[in-house]
Amino acid sequence: MSDIVYTYTDEAPAMATFSLYPIIKKFLNEAGISISLSDISLAGRIMANFSQDLKPDQGIPDYLEILGDSTNDKFANIIKLPNISASIPQLNAAIDELRKKGINVPLYPTNPKNDDEKEINEIYAKVLGSAVNPVLRQGNSDRRSVKAVKDYAKEFPHKVGSWDKSSKTCVRYMNDGDFYSNEKSHLFDEAANLKVEFISKNGEKSTLKQNLSIQKNEIVDATFMSVNKLEDFIKQCIDEAKKNDIIFSIHLKATMMKISDPVIFGHAVRVYFKELFNEFKDEISKLKFNEKDGLKDLENKLENSNLKDKIKPKLVQIYNNNPRIAMVDSDKGITNLHVPSDIIVDASMAAMIRNGGKMWDKDGKADDCMAVIPDKTYATLYESVIENLKEHGKLDPAKIGSVSNIGLMAKKAEEYGSHDKTFIMQNDGTIIVSDDKNREIFKFEVCKGDIFRMCQAKDDAIKNWVELAANRAQITKSKTIFWLDEKRAHDNIMINQVKKYLKELDTNGLDLEILAPQDAAKLTLEIIRKGKDVISVTGNVLRDYLTDLFPILELGTSAKMLSVVPLLQGGGMFETGAGGSAPKIASQLIEENHLRWDSLGEFLALSASLDHLYRVKNTNNALILSNTLEEAISMLLKNDKSPKKNVGELDNRGSHFYLALYWALSLAKNGKELSCKFKNMAKSLQDNEEKILDELSKVQGSSVDVGGYYKFDDEKMSQIMRPSKTLNDIINE
Repeated sequence: MSDIVYTYTDEAPAMATFSLYPIIKKFLNEAGISISLSDISLAGRIMANFSQDLKPDQGIPDYLEILGDSTNDKFANIIKLPNISASIPQLNAAIDELRKKGINVPLYPTNPKNDDEKEINEIYAKVLGSAVNPVLRQGNSDRRSVKAVKDYAKEFPHKVGSWDKSSKTCVRYMNDGDFYSNEKSHLFDEAANLKVEFISKNGEKSTLKQNLSIQKNEIVDATFMSVNKLEDFIKQCIDEAKKNDIIFSIHLKATMMKISDPVIFGHAVRVYFKELFNEFKDEISKLKFNEKDGLKDLENKLENSNLKDKIKPKLVQIYNNNPRIAMVDSDKGITNLHVPSDIIVDASMAAMIRNGGKMWDKDGKADDCMAVIPDKTYATLYESVIENLKEHGKLDPAKIGSVSNIGLMAKKAEEYGSHDKTFIMQNDGTIIVSDDKNREIFKFEVCKGDIFRMCQAKDDAIKNWVELAANRAQITKSKTIFWLDEKRAHDNIMINQVKKYLKELDTNGLDLEILAPQDAAKLTLEIIRKGKDVISVTGNVLRDYLTDLFPILELGTSAKMLSVVPLLQGGGMFETGAGGSAPKIASQLIEENHLRWDSLGEFLALSASLDHLYRVKNTNNALILSNTLEEAISMLLKNDKSPKKNVGELDNRGSHFYLALYWALSLAKNGKELSCKFKNMAKSLQDNEEKILDELSKVQGSSVDVGGYYKFDDEKMSQIMRPSKTLNDIINE
């Protein structure tokens, strides 16, 4: 394996890779450091899993499996860009595109009818949702803003919406029947094998899961959501939003929680459009519409149906009678209920909060809203933040401190590892979880349609997480808060484990505290308003939520965070920020040949990756490259050479040029034994700055053909993303 592996992913980050990767490879090769590209895009993962069915020139290696195996290597060094966590509509769209290209992967069988279809369905299950992160994240997360980025954010603060006490924006969640209220948790004092059985009302028994290996001191949770109570709750929210004349919006994680949350989303669709399903029950059934795929799927199926003229007026009537619904794209009529993967709670809630608690209605008007987050477990975080902002006003990015995060995510910890243990109940009955000695661990009475799930958190991952948190606290001396709720079954056990492992560490002089999410959020906001920093120490889902929320409030985007994953076996993975905005940014390139994707996350990850390479392999050139790259990043920020939003302005390609220029200049001056290798490059880039910028800017303004959305045409993308012959010649020299 090469010294560093750089991942090729999807949408805007993948587009940027065509421009940035040749530059990175040139600089590293000059220093004798190898780097390779691994395709873990959605299309790539599909093709890899069905390589045996494709033509010889179409199959590709299963890079995700290869990288997953490499995480056990102490020399692993992976730079991981944001990838699509595919919903079923996205999966089907990718399959359709591949088949149109002559890559005949099988269709996705929603309801498998035979053994072949069941096998295909199981293979696609490995591609759906959060297929990548649990495989690669064999370590816990350390995400923070580096000084140069934070200083830039303070000097050039982004705009944030104002808050006042009269805002009607609110958060609503279930107080009964949700995952939070039904959760049970168990700490195993010895290794075990678990079995999950379902016993229907008529006594028929079936095994849902068996031979689930549990290690000593592992925490296992089990819970379920009542869909009857869920639908009652959603109906109450719709009525309240209508009464108070605020925008109704639902916020879920239908990508990472790929089994449970699409189902919850489907119930929201069914309740909001209840009249439609009642009046056109048989017609909708014939269309083979599944509400968990969202309203867009229904609209697509209506286009070629004679039912279009009957059903569409009913949809309009429902929109008029129900509360205004939040829009993903007002101009295109795409609502909050159109596509499950369009509204991802961590990104959508952070954007709404930054916007002064407002979302957009169908007329493009920003207004107060009701954020419906059915499960209480983490919804209280957003409720607390919104209450604080109403009371004390908006946060000033020029003055506030920073919130970093230490996140428990190693070994598929907690909810994000629940996919293979999540089941939708087919009948009323009882679920019993027992061990290999036939001892009952959990028991639940469930109804048809209820959503059951189990999660695990392994002891070595928890211990490493606590140690990582204490280490960052020692380094920074910042207030450090463990976000754990003693009233939640899982967290109650986790609190005892945290206290146990903290006693084994040197915590003298550290300011450590354990608080429930709502209290932790309140205290965190109080501290950062004073300009001080806080370390949040959280589980896997809260890690995801906080590393969008606070960076978006502080920096304007989470893509500018440094994200380091020290792998448990000694290697390192370096993530490059969030990809929530990637689809819209990709669309702009296609429509206007302007890519505003900010690769700062990639720059930061590369610097950390090179520093790690130096520490594990004692590669001196890696340290030189890391230090000079840091200087280049600082120069890029100080000179405001990040991509801009509008056509004609500096975009992603121009930002890459400036990174190359500043890095070469820094190497020429401070690169020690590498200096002589970069002097000519630095001079050529500097002498040709005006010419290169002209070549980069004059291509903007017209639509471009990228050869596909999920699988680009490599030659076309290379021409689009490397339009400056002068720059290419210098890099290729």
